[in-house]
Amino acid sequence: MERPGVAPSSSDGTPDTDVRCHRCGARLSDDSAFQQFRVCGACSFHERESARAAILRLVDEGSFREHDARLASTDPLRFEDDTAYRERLARLREATGESDALVTGIARLSGHEIAIAALDFGFLGGSMGVVVGEKLVRIAERAADKRMPLVTVSASGGARMQEGMLSLLQMAKTSAAVQRLRDAGSPYISILAHPTTGGVFASFANLGDIMIAEPGALIGFAGPRVAEQVIGAKLPEGSHTAEFLYAHGMIDDIVDRREQRDYLRRVLEIVRAPREFERRKERRKREMETSAEIPAWEVVQRARAEDRPTSLDYLQRMLGDFVELHGDRSSGDDPAIVAGLGLLEGKAVAVIAMERGHAEDRARHNDGRPYPEGYRKAQRVMDLAARLEIPLLTLIDTPGAYPGVEAEERGLAAELANSLARMSRLRTPIVSAVIGEGGSGGALALAVGDRVLMSEGAIYSVIAPEGAAAILYRDPARAAELSSKLKLTARELKRLQIVDEIVPEPERGANADPDAAAALLADAIVRAFAAVQSKRVDRVVRDRYSRYLRIGRSYAKRPMRLPLPRRRFRTPVKE
Repeated sequence: MERPGVAPSSSDGTPDTDVRCHRCGARLSDDSAFQQFRVCGACSFHERESARAAILRLVDEGSFREHDARLASTDPLRFEDDTAYRERLARLREATGESDALVTGIARLSGHEIAIAALDFGFLGGSMGVVVGEKLVRIAERAADKRMPLVTVSASGGARMQEGMLSLLQMAKTSAAVQRLRDAGSPYISILAHPTTGGVFASFANLGDIMIAEPGALIGFAGPRVAEQVIGAKLPEGSHTAEFLYAHGMIDDIVDRREQRDYLRRVLEIVRAPREFERRKERRKREMETSAEIPAWEVVQRARAEDRPTSLDYLQRMLGDFVELHGDRSSGDDPAIVAGLGLLEGKAVAVIAMERGHAEDRARHNDGRPYPEGYRKAQRVMDLAARLEIPLLTLIDTPGAYPGVEAEERGLAAELANSLARMSRLRTPIVSAVIGEGGSGGALALAVGDRVLMSEGAIYSVIAPEGAAAILYRDPARAAELSSKLKLTARELKRLQIVDEIVPEPERGANADPDAAAALLADAIVRAFAAVQSKRVDRVVRDRYSRYLRIGRSYAKRPMRLPLPRRRFRTPVKE
């Protein structure tokens, strides 16, 4: 049985002196990375590891307590091909030392108690039969009952054919158990190793709140050979890999085995951190109301300035740690929206931020114009925040959602509407801050907050001044003239009760002193969260609904009473 730190052995039990990497051919017998992690130190190729080895390298030494170790299959179908299934199981138990393909238990990781389960590909391809399903359900239920995080490591060929439909139904059984875990508010982290396919990938392994994969791992519902046989065509190179999934928004990250323990530690420290912000006095700040008002067009230029701090600039300065999550679990990942979990003054927060980028990086972030997949990713993190009872922070800085035909094809308007509706009823406190440009519905879709903050040098508008000038005057050059009429500055929007607080900036602007700007923004965010958290969540959701019902109501006056034209109705003639 493989253990961390033990080099492979030859058939007589002595260490093999000529173990070589399957990818690059490098000698591994003296490779410390291979001995500890089964990763080639030369090319980082990840060899398969046993379930027990995976668990022991992740958890604190001596902390693992195994559960349900003696559960074993009774061969329900009395299956037999070249070998009786019962005999095959007996030989595998002898060879691996495991009763079946799944090892489960309770352990500690950097002091945090977790439930953990790992599949062993060496036991009948890590396939899922009645024992694997039962053990997974039992460990998930223990985690749910104790509101404990669950970590799974998957390496599987899918459902176990020797147990027929009893095996296939474990997909529904394990998925139901994971859903109960999620409903209980327990975090679930799924690690996908090589290979993860079939019924395991299409059930519990694919339901993680956070999903990461090992580099180069083969992952997919149907393995490449099966898929090619079914469709009768050659698949493109790399179609069933971790990298392919990451590029298409299906997983959060690709994490080297040597870094997985630290990744899990960071996630656990955030999700186990306190959520409640302490109330404190407002900082004394420069008086803005009595100072000269800056012309609206000048504020527009400040908000759009190339060197103005972006969301990532603020997050790097405000958060103690941040684990970015990627992908919409549907079609792709959108760099125009950065989302994840972090620590703000030691308290857990979920973050959704629009990112424009700087200079040459702006193209990669699409100048902060999100596609539909960006809003779907945001909704994922909204749901995660509510489920884990973590307050949600959104940072707004976008000229607007991307309006191209690709966005329309992928359902842009539907995702904007879904985001607005979801935020209106999300059962966790929400603070939204407009830090740069807040452009139209693309900005509002992430700004339905309990408290809405706005930086002194930011703008927030129904339409860009150039667009309004083009529509009203057929002349975009009149944008400067029209910008003052749109009432898009922080002061004007506070008067209209659209925003709750203006966040001051350093006297020469946020770009002149990003550190000071970030400190002012963080202080305002913490105070806003503390104010909202003083109420029960039911009250928070009700007040949020009432807040948006009130907007504009005082301006919806009855018109003057006008005489209504008399309407004559003819009485139908009876035949």
